[in-house]
Amino acid sequence: MSARIRVNGREEDLAAPTVAALLSDRGIAAGTRGVAVALNGAVLPSRRWDETPLSAGDALEIIRPVQGG
Repeated sequence: MSARIRVNGREEDLAAPTVAALLSDRGIAAGTRGVAVALNGAVLPSRRWDETPLSAGDALEIIRPVQGG
């Protein structure tokens, strides 16, 4: 059985070692403006994405602005 995390409320296999790697897998480059990340309910500054490991049971929220009208 593989380790699992929740990303935006959906459970998935833990395939990336860090927050930055997970974001990169989703096409979000380091330093992308307008993206906020919360790990286990705490906002994570973008300067810490590279150094923050992901572990089984973590909950990650990726928030991006949506345009509309």
